[in-house]
Amino acid sequence: MNDFDQPWFSDLIPTSKQAWETAGFDTLTKVQEKAIPFILNGGDVLAEAPTGSGKTLAYLLPLLQTVDPNQKHTQVLIMASSHELVMQIHQEVLTWTKGSGITSTTLIGGANVKRQIDKLKKKPNIIIGTPGRIYELIEKKKLKSHEIKSVVMDEADQLLVPEHINTVESVLKTTMKDTQILLFSATLPDEVIEVAQDFMDEEAEVIRVTEELKKPDVTHTYIVCEDRDKIETLRKLARMDGFVGLGFMQDIAKLNIMAEKLTYQNLDIGLLHSDAKKEQRAKAIKEFRKGEYPLLLATDVAARGLDIKEINCIVNLDVPKDMTSYIHRAGRTGRIGSAEGTVVSLVNPVEEKRLKKFARDLELTLHQKKMSKGRLQDTHR
Repeated sequence: MNDFDQPWFSDLIPTSKQAWETAGFDTLTKVQEKAIPFILNGGDVLAEAPTGSGKTLAYLLPLLQTVDPNQKHTQVLIMASSHELVMQIHQEVLTWTKGSGITSTTLIGGANVKRQIDKLKKKPNIIIGTPGRIYELIEKKKLKSHEIKSVVMDEADQLLVPEHINTVESVLKTTMKDTQILLFSATLPDEVIEVAQDFMDEEAEVIRVTEELKKPDVTHTYIVCEDRDKIETLRKLARMDGFVGLGFMQDIAKLNIMAEKLTYQNLDIGLLHSDAKKEQRAKAIKEFRKGEYPLLLATDVAARGLDIKEINCIVNLDVPKDMTSYIHRAGRTGRIGSAEGTVVSLVNPVEEKRLKKFARDLELTLHQKKMSKGRLQDTHR
């Protein structure tokens, strides 16, 4: 059925209905369909769903119905692990709150703290931020967490890791016991759920969506080459007609070396990693979105949650350390509602074995390719 017929749809605030119509949606994704009724009822939710399946809207749409713009205090807190994801979520918030009177702001580590304190004086209804800066401002008594009604953890598996877990728990301890807790991620391992349930309601709903109704159209390919040949292969890929790519590498030092060599060969690229300054990362994404260069090089953490619909190719410059990272990398292309995408893994013979194991475990069909005449072409052994 059309989702305008959903029993809760008629109760949406007018601006949400208008944003829905403007977006041209006529059906909910599976995670939205399952999560929205529970969130509207005030329940705690842990949700796992594929990358690009509309998770942000799955929590944002129902939460906006609970926000009262006339109450001048923070009612919803959304935590994310990276600057980029915070800004991306905030953009969604701005889109879906337009004309509603609901206010929002971002709190990011590394940004000017005095300016953020000034923003808090305006008492925004929704805050999106990184855990460290959020907790810092709670401790300074600039953010009154006891007034928060709902806390969301976006890409929760990245927040409930040793690096962030203590800060996240410290933030949650400052909220009221009946605060609604929502966890969303493309991957929620059992150990993450175990940690999460320590601070969630016993009746928390666990939602696992393994496949979307509109499955992203992604082709998984690989090119066998020695490590020393990866730069030249990447350069050829980036020169293909219509190529808009995101290249991944785990090691920042190696990524910087690769970027220098590509720049030396007159290939315009952007860089995205955790050592880069916030302004540099924002500039790289902005210029990439505008099409000023065909390739953005990134580390796994820096690109987490990145949503740029134009990306049609993911290049793995190394095989990720685990299947979860492969899923997150691949999820940056072929996003639901956008065009098809391709994942190209550049592998040496050792990496080829690991990639094939991932493919078997994930039930993916792998196609071996080669670069020939400026195009990706089939190869036969």
